[in-house]
Amino acid sequence: MGKNKPKIGFILGIIVALLVANINLPGLARPGQLCMAFSFMTIIFWAFQIAQPGYTSGLYLVLLTVFGVAKSTLIFSVWSASMMWLIIGAFMIAGAVKESGLGERIAYKYIIKYVSSFKSIIIGIFILTFVLSLLIPHPWPRAFIIMSVMAVVIKSANIPKEDAIKIGFTVFASSVPVSLIFLTGDATISPLAIQSSGQVLGWMGWFKLMGPPSIVASVLACFMILMLFKPSQEVHVDKEDMKKKLIELGPMTGKEKRTAFWIILAIILWMTDTIHGIDIGWVTVFIAMMMAMPIVGKILTPASWNGVPVHVLVFLTAAVAIGRVGGATGMNAWIATTILPAAVPTNPYILAAFITTVAIIIHMLLGSVIAVMGIVIPAMIAFTSSMDINPLVPALLAYTAVAAHYVLPFQHLNMLVGLGDDNGMYSQKECIRFGVPFIIVIYIVTVAIEVPWWKFCGLW
Repeated sequence: MGKNKPKIGFILGIIVALLVANINLPGLARPGQLCMAFSFMTIIFWAFQIAQPGYTSGLYLVLLTVFGVAKSTLIFSVWSASMMWLIIGAFMIAGAVKESGLGERIAYKYIIKYVSSFKSIIIGIFILTFVLSLLIPHPWPRAFIIMSVMAVVIKSANIPKEDAIKIGFTVFASSVPVSLIFLTGDATISPLAIQSSGQVLGWMGWFKLMGPPSIVASVLACFMILMLFKPSQEVHVDKEDMKKKLIELGPMTGKEKRTAFWIILAIILWMTDTIHGIDIGWVTVFIAMMMAMPIVGKILTPASWNGVPVHVLVFLTAAVAIGRVGGATGMNAWIATTILPAAVPTNPYILAAFITTVAIIIHMLLGSVIAVMGIVIPAMIAFTSSMDINPLVPALLAYTAVAAHYVLPFQHLNMLVGLGDDNGMYSQKECIRFGVPFIIVIYIVTVAIEVPWWKFCGLW
């Protein structure tokens, strides 16, 4: 099916859209029915990867507008909030840290000081990912910076290919749970979860609720990798080679120092958002813009705008529109009452397990984190609306389950970007070997950790 997959997906999506738009759906108004038809078609397009998601997402937005499914102000409402601007600023800051060499310098210094064996390499990757997640608000640049450093470690220590693959896999696999710790750990999908809930949650609020469970998930992921991917031989890291690479970078440049200053300021402002009252989205854009100013910045250039992927922004606009337009047209409520059980589990642990199960099953079928979030979070909020709980509860439970889950590489972009010999060196085999048992960890985190932790925090 591989070669014909896009064609099959294209035809299937259109057929499903025509069927949904024309069959009798009792209790669902015409706008809701059209929203469902276009949404299902787009989700099928995403799942079958018929074209770059930006194109299929743009088509979805046009159809919603032209057919008058909702007002354009609602369809594109995400642009009037801070979320999209946070993402734009995050991509630019990530580019600044990468281009300035600051991230690479930090990675080399850490390895020289702390890394000496295979076990310390694996643990070091998780720690570096954690540290850099404070500096770079997007997982892909972080992973590629760490991978470039690990390539030097692999070469200097004469690590065999089978063990190099394990290291490469760890670089990208670590980015999945670690990115959930901070709100800016993955500035693409974390704010989307909050936006979908309709609630307000700052940087420290996110860290309070999601930090401890995500740290546990990261520690368990590290332990699992050490158990599942044992080295074929012991590794002896040549730190002299690392020192040479650090020397080649030269002394810390003015550009690096200015980058460090603005990043530190960003972290301070992110952490104190509840004190100064400025949304972290506007803080992020401000920092990015200041990095381009003369005297104080001179880090970002006109070419830096090329690092902001327009197709991702269009994709996110469509993903948010599915939830918002679906809510306004009654689609979300109809799905919740028609497909989901009539009775909502009152036991919080059973409810958490139920939401996790539904999220994982749909993610297995569709394979897109953002697409599944766009469907599952609004549906679960509608499903639990009769309960006296904060909408953040079902939103963050679904977010955790989807954002931490993958079995195949295409089910998580963090894993897909590292696939292949030219990137992280791993294949689908490593993803399956780790991803299947990690599903147990996801249940442990959502049911056994998040439920009692959120009760302790007063969210539930």
